[in-house]
Order: sequence, then C-alpha cells, then structure tokens
Amino acid sequence: MKNLYKYFFRGLITILPVALTIYLLYIFLAWMETAALWMLRPLIGGFYVPGMGLAFGVLSILAIGFLVSQQSVRKVLSFAELPFTNLPVVKSIYSSLKSFADYFAPSGKQGEQSVVILRMPGHAMEIVGLITRRSFADLPSGFLPGERVAVYLPMGYMIGGYTVFVPTDWVQPIDMSVEEAMRSSLIAWMARPAAAGERGNK
Repeated sequence: MKNLYKYFFRGLITILPVALTIYLLYIFLAWMETAALWMLRPLIGGFYVPGMGLAFGVLSILAIGFLVSQQSVRKVLSFAELPFTNLPVVKSIYSSLKSFADYFAPSGKQGEQSVVILRMPGHAMEIVGLITRRSFADLPSGFLPGERVAVYLPMGYMIGGYTVFVPTDWVQPIDMSVEEAMRSSLIAWMARPAAAGERGNK
C-alpha cells in the first residue's frame, strides 16, 4: 500500500505540470478563437473553418504591432493614454502593467538584467537576485553616495519581492539566465539544477 501511494503521487507530480500547461493553452486559444469569431461573424455569417478565428486574432495582433511601431500612431496613442496616466488609482495599475509589458518587448530592458549573488560584508548568508538598475541619475536625491546597483530579490511561492540598493562590490554575477533564476526562486530552489551543458542549450 505504501508503494502504491508513492507511485500514485510520483505519477501525479509528473503529469500535473504537463496537464495544467496544456489546459491553460487550450483556454487561451479557445478564448482567442471565440473573440476573433465574434468580430468576424458580421462579415462571414455562418461560414466557419476551424482555426479561422485564431488566425484572424494572430494577424490582428501583428497589424497592431506594425501600427504602434509607426511614430505618428504612437503620438496618437500617447493622447489616448492620458486618462489612464492621470487618474489616481487607474494610473498606478496602468503604469505597473505597462512597465511589465514593456519589459518583455523586443526593445525592452531584460537584456540589461543579470543574475547575481548578494553577499553582505560580515555575513555568510548568500541571496540570489537580479540587477535591475545601474544608473541612478534620474532618481530623486537622497540615495547614499557611491557606486551602487539596484538588486531585485524575488520571493518564493508568490509574485513579489524586494528591491535593495547596495554597493557594487556586494554583488557577484553568476552563470544563470534571468528566466532560470526567476523559475527557481518561484519554487524556493527545490528543483535540481540543470547541468552546464543543458543550460548552454537553452
């Protein structure tokens, strides 16, 4: 009975991530198909080919991406953003979401980040973090003088963390991608580390 219990949970842990990933992808694709067909229905009537809505949704996103890449369209969008960037509560939500989305844009700042070990002098404890800022010229006065960096310390099992401003000699870069560090932090570093060759193939 003990072995059956162990095998059951080992099988459950193995299949659960795959099943949840497939399920979430299915929900997203089904939602996109339904939304796109809702817009197409007045034009095509009852005519439908499976995947048509999804293809239309992808083409629409590509078209929007092309339009917002044009300088003139970006100027118009800047005016459309005014209500979202001036209302007190809406401003905080919109600015946070926009900064998060801009981070993952092709021209975003993820390339400026690096994974580091943070060691405080006199302490043996080590903390893994991400350098998110190296220049403080645009920040208000009041920060301690000297060469410093901003290090984001992600928290496990939740979306959140702390940002600390420390001297540059407190941090040491390590050979790990930002994605791998965030994934490991999310599960409290319980997963076994990938082999060096395996990381190189990612």
